[in-house]
Amino acid sequence: MQFIQGHFSKQEAIEILTQIVHVKIKFHENKIHSTSNEEDIKMREKRIKQLQKDLYEARIKIEQNQKNKISLNGELIIN
Repeated sequence: MQFIQGHFSKQEAIEILTQIVHVKIKFHENKIHSTSNEEDIKMREKRIKQLQKDLYEARIKIEQNQKNKISLNGELIIN
C-alpha cells in the first residue's frame, strides 16, 4: 500500500511527519497504560524516545534542504 507519495513544502513535510510520529507515540503510550509488564513498558519508552529523536533529525534535514519542495515516499508492506 502506498502510504504517502508526493512533493510538499518544507512546512507541509514537517507537519505530515510530525503527525505520523505523534500517532505512533500515542499508540505506544496507550499500550504502556494498559500493561503492567515492566519489560514491555521499558521497550515502548525506548521506542518513543527513538521516534522523538528520528523526528528531530528529519526536521533538521528538511529545514537544511535547499529545495523548496520535499519529496516524501512511504510504503506500507504487510507480511
